[in-house]
Amino acid sequence: MNARGEIFIEFVVQGNFVKATAIDPQTGLEASIVGPVGASQSLLAEQARRKLEYVAKKKS
Repeated sequence: MNARGEIFIEFVVQGNFVKATAIDPQTGLEASIVGPVGASQSLLAEQARRKLEYVAKKKS
């Protein structure tokens, strides 16, 4: 993750599902998860952020 801890979260609704993508603006790394449309955005954002952390650690 970047030094400031800043990430962007993007939500895209696709039918009954929501795709949440976490993006590190400094490295350009992205990680996406898919959840039900009824799930809270905060829950989806947290899951996407955790996956981004996992991807970043795996890359280093």
